[in-house]
Amino acid sequence: MSGQQDGFALGVDLGTSNTVAVLRRPDGTTRPLLVDGQPILPSGVYVDAGGHLHVGRDAHRLAQADPAGYEPSPKRRVDEETVELRGRAYRPAELLAATLRAVADAAVAAVGHLPPAVVTHPAAWTPERRRVLHDAVELAGWPAAAEHTLAGPIAPGTRLLREPVAAARYYTQVLRRPVPVGGAVAVFDFGGGTLDVAVLRNEGADPWGDSGFQLVATGGLADLGGLDLDAALLGRLGELVRPTHGRQWARLTEPATTADRRDRQQLWDHVRGAKEMLSRAMVAPVAVPGVEAAVPLTRADFERLAAPLLARAVAETRSVTAAAGLRPEQLAGLFLVGGSTRVPLVARLLHAELGVAPTVLEQPELPVAEGALTDLPLPRRAGRPAGPVPPAPVPPPAAPPQAAPAQVTPANGHADTVPGAVERETTVAHATPAPTREDRAGGYAAPGGPHGTLVADPPGYAPAGNRQPAGYPAVGVPPGSPAGPGPWSGAPAGGATRGGGRRGRWLAAGAGLVVVAVAAATLLWVFRDRHPALDFHTPELVGTVTVGDERPGAMFTATLGDRAYLAWSRPDDRLTVRAVDAATGRKLWEEPTGVSAERWVGIRALPDGVMVLADASGSSTSRPLAVLDGDSGKQRWTVELAGDDEIFLGAGTLVRLDRAGDKLVGLRLDDGRERWTRGNPRTEYGDARTVVVPVATGEALDGASRPDGSPLAPWSGEADRLVQVGADRSVRVLAMESGKILRDRGNVADLDDPLAARDDRLYVAEGDRGLRLLSYDLGSLGTPDVLYEADARDSRAKALVTCGKHRACLLEVPGAGADGTQVVAVTEGEGSRHWAAPQAARLVPLGEHLLAERTLPRNSVTVFAPDGKPVLRERDGVAVRLNAGNLLLFDKEPSAYEDDRVLAGFAVDGKPVEMGQVKQIRSESCSWNTEMLVCGADKEFRLYRFAG
Repeated sequence: MSGQQDGFALGVDLGTSNTVAVLRRPDGTTRPLLVDGQPILPSGVYVDAGGHLHVGRDAHRLAQADPAGYEPSPKRRVDEETVELRGRAYRPAELLAATLRAVADAAVAAVGHLPPAVVTHPAAWTPERRRVLHDAVELAGWPAAAEHTLAGPIAPGTRLLREPVAAARYYTQVLRRPVPVGGAVAVFDFGGGTLDVAVLRNEGADPWGDSGFQLVATGGLADLGGLDLDAALLGRLGELVRPTHGRQWARLTEPATTADRRDRQQLWDHVRGAKEMLSRAMVAPVAVPGVEAAVPLTRADFERLAAPLLARAVAETRSVTAAAGLRPEQLAGLFLVGGSTRVPLVARLLHAELGVAPTVLEQPELPVAEGALTDLPLPRRAGRPAGPVPPAPVPPPAAPPQAAPAQVTPANGHADTVPGAVERETTVAHATPAPTREDRAGGYAAPGGPHGTLVADPPGYAPAGNRQPAGYPAVGVPPGSPAGPGPWSGAPAGGATRGGGRRGRWLAAGAGLVVVAVAAATLLWVFRDRHPALDFHTPELVGTVTVGDERPGAMFTATLGDRAYLAWSRPDDRLTVRAVDAATGRKLWEEPTGVSAERWVGIRALPDGVMVLADASGSSTSRPLAVLDGDSGKQRWTVELAGDDEIFLGAGTLVRLDRAGDKLVGLRLDDGRERWTRGNPRTEYGDARTVVVPVATGEALDGASRPDGSPLAPWSGEADRLVQVGADRSVRVLAMESGKILRDRGNVADLDDPLAARDDRLYVAEGDRGLRLLSYDLGSLGTPDVLYEADARDSRAKALVTCGKHRACLLEVPGAGADGTQVVAVTEGEGSRHWAAPQAARLVPLGEHLLAERTLPRNSVTVFAPDGKPVLRERDGVAVRLNAGNLLLFDKEPSAYEDDRVLAGFAVDGKPVEMGQVKQIRSESCSWNTEMLVCGADKEFRLYRFAG
């Protein structure tokens, strides 16, 4: 094999239904290997009349015309002596070799030679099955396969590696999830044909074996995979079609001719596509050959059918974990791989039944292949130092002059004012110095609290109603100054005194200076930095709150203004909720919830209370929501929701999207009473599916956010409207308080079109005629403006956000794949800007800056300036918005288990401030404001101050 030492390497996951290969380049970057232009290669093999083997999409396409020569899953036939196709007998190794040969051809086309490779196989494969894989490797023209042993170093050749070992390495080395020595991780590999479950223990360094991971227990279900979910959906389709189209259905299920078999293959493809669509939508139409109208399948149908099948998968996972001598909560992680884990119900059931939050990626087909590459570390280049090279010293830039900070008291006088809420109505006061840390220790609190907006008076400004009469000096000018009154009183009007001309000139000069000062101050006010860089520093622990002797199964926090809410699970399935002062941890009240649930989702701070919400194992399963009073903690009200219901918060209203009832319901936040009910729009066939998007405000988007960018205080800035999209493509704007339809319009958007709304604009990224970005005026919903049209017709929008006033940003993914993803930023009236953002999966607005997040090959964030220039490039980890100018950076994704997190602060006009480590926190439970971080730990909550 050429290229042994050039750094190229290939990882191959030879799957039952699909094969995936990942190519690593000498610089360490990885990308899926495209075979026939696609990153996923169907594992099926087709034999034509001349005995030639076709693989991948070609095989699938040929099978539609002539299914007799097609074997969709050669890996399932590995125990057979021969597989008969079109009257010829083939060894399983020959069929597997055909797929490996196609992968090799693609690799040679990409880099000019066949790189060193690692091919994975199931953990439970016997030596006989692995011998078939050995033969397949050699038949494909690859170097002979070599396996790990404990007798010595691995022999040269194509390496074979167990699939769960590759996945565990990806989990720890690429995702950087901690699995301590002695700790264990479970790998749940749910592919198209089979389920494999393995528990692996980290044994530390192992020079001859599997780099520290040892299989402790394995299991699985050979008769459960994505194909079985397809079969369940096909059965439901038969229930709907057979009563009225019995002859056509019999032809598809019992084919007698080549045409019948072709149509049956096409039907299976359509059902598989519907299953994938139901992971994103509530209804998927299926075209049945021979039947005129498409037949709709619903997510409720799918989840009802899939639940008993997936219950077997959950039970098998519990059994394998028990065989490893562990309880589920003792696992360091549960990693989901394989394309069938895209079904949302898989993760939900595992979470609900095992109490472990699974890790599942956007592209779960890739981790095994990419994890296999860890078996071929990059060679060290000649002359490269063994340790890290320190960066060359860079002289610090000259610090720009800064005005002294100043503040005013919000009009309402409360310290828990939400971000930006004091801008419209403030009580003007004279500027005072910002509080120091010593001030806080002495009990001083800055007006407005951590989220308050601090503004200064223009110098020399006098409030209306307190103006000085004409001819008097400006307010605030001290007596005896050149512009102030002298030892003499002013002369009578029109009179002259000795030296009066000089005094007049002084007065005129003073007045001119005041005018200049007022003008300058006004300009400073208008162009002030409303979100200056925070004073980030090493997190200091300012308070702890213990919760008893037993470790709670679940811990949650929520922070708003100067208040933090802490919640933890109880043995009776209720939550204990405690309100504390966010700056000190001082207890304000503590109450148990009046409702119980087997599993809780979390809590949310409200304008004057806290909401607790339970989890559900399925879309139709009920779950309680309760609202507690902010002053006393007493439960105000509760309501039962379904698992797939959604909620939207206004200042005094909670709106529930009741999917089972096909309606929106407005509830009063103070007592839970129903304000209004409004049915969803319907098509002429009765389809009432809907999508609801809140209309955000600049004030809400300028404040702190969750990791997905949604505001912690969505009600800020008079956020009181919702946009509802119907299955009939209609859009209507509703008032949250009354449910009144303010505006409506037909033929605006499909249910799967990305939407974003802010202030007076609605943006729609439509894709039915090529990608276009449209802007509607929410006040009229009149004819839209076309802000952008993609050049390529196969481009699609992956994400859409508002990123400033009258400005929208979207992620455009070309048909060639996610590596070509770009940001398109459009300011109305000014055109669009474009810049590359490869593999970006999500956008979060940061004022007019933009945060782009990616999950592959690892979690990282990039911050772009309004002109597209990166001001923070590819920082590993995740980030949350503190306000429109500052981010809090975590070095790893959130976790439900205790581990260490490295923090950094970042202001858009500066560089990251490394703040150090917080140890053994449950980072999934954390919440924050602009000064404080509040997290659960083992048996306590911890409050850290990191800025101020």
